[in-house]
This record gives sequence, C-alpha cells and structure tokens, in this order.
Amino acid sequence: MKDLIKQIFSISNNGQFEETCLNVFRHQAEHCRIYKEYISHLRVKPEEISSSVQIPYLPISFFKTHEILSSKAAPEITFSSSGTTGMIQSRHLITDLSVYDQSFTLAFEQFYGKIENTCFLALLPSYLEREGSSLIYMVDALIRDSKHPDSGYFLHNHEELHQKLTQLKAIGQKTILIGVTYALLDFIEQYQIDFPELVVMETGGMKGKRKEMVREELHQLLQDGFGVNDIHSEYGMTELLSQAYSKGSGIFECPPWMRIHLRDTNDPLTLLSKNRSGGINVIDLANVNSCSFIATQDLGRLFPDHSFEVLGRFDNADIRGCNLLVQ
Repeated sequence: MKDLIKQIFSISNNGQFEETCLNVFRHQAEHCRIYKEYISHLRVKPEEISSSVQIPYLPISFFKTHEILSSKAAPEITFSSSGTTGMIQSRHLITDLSVYDQSFTLAFEQFYGKIENTCFLALLPSYLEREGSSLIYMVDALIRDSKHPDSGYFLHNHEELHQKLTQLKAIGQKTILIGVTYALLDFIEQYQIDFPELVVMETGGMKGKRKEMVREELHQLLQDGFGVNDIHSEYGMTELLSQAYSKGSGIFECPPWMRIHLRDTNDPLTLLSKNRSGGINVIDLANVNSCSFIATQDLGRLFPDHSFEVLGRFDNADIRGCNLLVQ
C-alpha cells in the first residue's frame, strides 16, 4: 500500500495518472466490499477494465448508508457532512490520516505556494460549531504549519478580524482568508477593506442563513467588500480527500491525482465529452482506502484542459456545505 500511495502523489502526466488509476481501481474492486458488490450488480468485470473512462462510479449517497472501506485497518477518524437537522449525514471513515495530510498539503502548495510564513485567517463559524469536519481538520493544519503568529480562527468577532486584516495589509504580509460564504457576506456588511493582495477563498454554503445567490453576484459583492480583483473558491466534500481550487470566475483545477468526468443526467453510466454539462463524477486517488470513484450530486461543465465549473445540484439532492452556488 505504501508503494501505491507514493505512486499516487508522484503523478505528473496523463500516462502516470492512467496507470495509477487502474491500479487503485483493481485494489478497490477487490478490497472495498460495497464497491465490489456494486460493480458486480452492474455486471462489470474488473479484469476487463483497461482505461479510466471504463471505471464505474459509486453513487455518493452510499456514504450515508454504508461503511465504504478498502482497508482492514481501524479508522483513525470519521469525517461527517454538515446536513441540516433530520438529514442523514455522510460518513467517511479515514484509516490513514497521513494520506489526507499529504493530499491537502501538496495540493495547497501547488496552487498557492509554501504554507510556511503565509498568514491564514479562518472565518468558519458553522464548521467550528460541530465535530467531524474535514475542512476544519485541513484549516487546523494550515494554521499550525504556517507558523505565523497571526494565523487563527475568527468565530463571530468581525471587529477583531477587520483590525487584523488592516495590520497585515500595512506590513505587506501574504494572507489567505478562508471563509464560509454567508460569514464573508456578514463581515463585509459591517466592514469594508481595500486589500488587493489578499486571497479571499470562499468554501461555499449559505447554511440556510441567507438566500442562495448566483456566483457572479456573490463574487462581485465580495470583491467590492474586500477590494480584491478575484474571489477564490475551494471544491471539496466529506467523501473526498482532495480539493480542487478556483482562482477566479468559478473555474476549478484539480491536483494531479484528482480528475473530473461528466455523466449524462439521463444515463448515469454514460460519460459525456468535454464542453458539455452533466453530473460531476470525481476520481480522487487519495481516497485509496475508501472509494476513489464517486458520482456526486453536483452538476457541472468540463473544459478541454480538464478544468471545470460547478453549475448547481440535482433537484432532489440534499443541500450541503460543499461549494455549490446555484446558477
């Protein structure tokens, strides 16, 4: 398994991705009981799969009703989704936290440079007020590994956050503000700042606290409120151990071990060509100990360079805290 994990985080081209993807698929088709049963019902024979585009995707709803594991090791932690009261939560059992640590660290540094000496400010009240958040686990690590004395969380203390941003701007400190959407909007209704170098990263989710907004309207409000040219976004979810990032305009890019395909909304076993809209399927090879091939409840558009845009959710899908801005 160590060799396979090393292979996953060493991917640097399409050929390596394809080889590693098939290795992970064969491993999970044998060792993940739920996935093995699922592809058996589809009458898919693993030995006949020779390309990543032939691999079946497990519906994400299985994480609500089953334990999805490809490892016999005891879970080190269980991440859970943030559903509203009465909603069944997804549960992602993590048997090796070091894989998640590698995934978000390597991906974040690929898109944003070295974590050390970057100041991370987190405005994530709804996540802090519950347990089991994979986002909070990641942000905890970013704050710790930044080794910057001003890195930290801001629950509802907007005045303190405004003072901190003003101080960091004055000294030219590289700063990233990660916030849940409604909390960022709450902040700029009270305070305005002109901090063009600031990276504002919204993690999505109104959490029922505000009406949903189209992305363009939301981002324009945040751009004006923080004095920045672009709003960054993170696309991640409880059932994944990797994140895609957007540096503006809602166009996301994946790290090398993660890839998006689109499925036909009327025929979920059929993949669509690029420049089409459809259901988002995710290959997340960091999920080596659970399931790496997941059919989400999100709708998106895929571009020729493998970047993608999130367009919304299926009508009957639960509204959760992923980066889902209905358009």
